[in-house]
Amino acid sequence: MNFIKKAGIITLIFLIFASSFYMVQADSEGVVAGELSAEQQQQSKSETAETLKNTKEGVSKKIQKYVDDYGSYPYGVAAYILNTIRIYSIPFCFIGIVIGSIYQYMLGIRKLDIRDKGFALVVTFVTILLICQVLPLIFAIVVNGWRG
Repeated sequence: MNFIKKAGIITLIFLIFASSFYMVQADSEGVVAGELSAEQQQQSKSETAETLKNTKEGVSKKIQKYVDDYGSYPYGVAAYILNTIRIYSIPFCFIGIVIGSIYQYMLGIRKLDIRDKGFALVVTFVTILLICQVLPLIFAIVVNGWRG
């Protein structure tokens, strides 16, 4: 079985496991119910809406900070997106490097094609990591330095 099939099966098992849980509420008599009352559903919806509103306001403030720093809305949004990619690329690439290392050093001991696949994965993820970390710096230098 190749890696894609294994990862798909593990993901499917995890999703089935995670979706098998449901919220259990206890009412004042101590009776356990599997469903929420209408009032609890409305409260949950209002809490979710408030959380989304707060998240949107927080992102809007961050984008506005970048717009103020770069002096233009498109440059500010681009800087915000590049910074977000920079932050989230670190764990993603480290996981990829670990998977490539497992292929190269553990599974590829006896099979050269698997070892080469692991080496290619490590090189790919290190390259992606370097690009994602250096691109925001280059963007800042070009926009602020050369644009004036």
